[in-house]
Amino acid sequence: MAEATDDRLRLLIERVERLEEEKKGIADDIRDVYAEAKAVGYDVKIMRQIVRLRKMKPDDRREMETILDTYKAALGLG
Repeated sequence: MAEATDDRLRLLIERVERLEEEKKGIADDIRDVYAEAKAVGYDVKIMRQIVRLRKMKPDDRREMETILDTYKAALGLG
């Protein structure tokens, strides 16, 4: 029984390791896309912000933008 448990644990660990490698590869690909965007003149910081906003639910995004506008107005950032 212990051997089967050990094999299962090893297989799970190996799966996690493979997924971590895939994640690193995807992160490298994303970095390359941002580098390409920067090379043609896009503002990468703004692109990252847009990606974050697009991930949000519309209601959450509207709420965040309303609060941001309120804070900006309170600080005279218009």
